[in-house]
Amino acid sequence: MSPKRFAALLFTFGTVLSFTAQAMDATQVPEKKRTRLGLYLSAAEAYDVARREKVLFIDTRTRAEVTFLGMPTVADVNIPYMEMDVFHGWDDQKGTYKLEPNAAFVPAVDRQLARKGLDRSAKIIVMCRSGDRSARATDLLAQSGFTNVWSIVDGFEGDLAKDGPDAGRRAVNGWKNAQLPWSYKLVKAKMSLSD
Repeated sequence: MSPKRFAALLFTFGTVLSFTAQAMDATQVPEKKRTRLGLYLSAAEAYDVARREKVLFIDTRTRAEVTFLGMPTVADVNIPYMEMDVFHGWDDQKGTYKLEPNAAFVPAVDRQLARKGLDRSAKIIVMCRSGDRSARATDLLAQSGFTNVWSIVDGFEGDLAKDGPDAGRRAVNGWKNAQLPWSYKLVKAKMSLSD
């Protein structure tokens, strides 16, 4: 085999391995975190993809969440999928303010894609606190014609530990628990303030 052919095979094999390593097995994703598109990443995989590829990385948590809990430094923008209704709604069952859908979510995503010179076929990475809302945001984008939207299954804070000393705390997985780069200091240009 010629050196050029061998190098081409190595490149192809490496590309396949790289893609395989970045995509979670959909059968391992809990039902409530599954999406129509079936495209999933762990927080660590998303960090790797965001550093290597031209993507739009959206933190879909509420403004309060990013303000008080911080935001990944590689995220392009915070566009809340839902916002707290602090004036009218209390959720007795959850013991917190109700979350209401952000009607401007899809148009805001379109504007951010345009700012990056991307279109609706571009790879979009969506993250929330633990993977539930990012799945719903991914479904909304899919319904709106987006075709390459990846949900971060473990989110920013991760899943709740079921037992042990961390039981009831978000200590299982997620961006923060993987010790990926994030900051409490927010960048105004990354906040979708008009939406």
